[in-house]
Amino acid sequence: MRYITFDNNKKGHYSPGVRVRNTLYISGQLPIDPATGKLAEGGIREQTRAALENVARVLDAAELKKENVALCRVYIPDVSLWDQVNEVYAAFFGEHRPARVVVPTRDLHHGALVEIEAIAEKEM
Repeated sequence: MRYITFDNNKKGHYSPGVRVRNTLYISGQLPIDPATGKLAEGGIREQTRAALENVARVLDAAELKKENVALCRVYIPDVSLWDQVNEVYAAFFGEHRPARVVVPTRDLHHGALVEIEAIAEKEM
């Protein structure tokens, strides 16, 4: 087992990613700017983009690409915003279409509008 960590990951007892053999489990990524530690400014589109960029950051640290993602779980407290989330999500992944679960939820940590976790495979 290999833990994917970053110097600024001191918020809780977890790893942004854990690699077990060829599988990478990416913890839920909030739209937090890693440089400032603050919630991304803007609405749902900007926050979705920031959360996906954080997923990409963990993938990069594990030497994987977004095309290695097999599954995403998207947590969203306001499903009326789903079309906007889906638009940004589709632009991020392009032709690659990982399996996806949308989880309507209550409040997210820090008042975020979206949180995204993922599972990626080294050999796809």
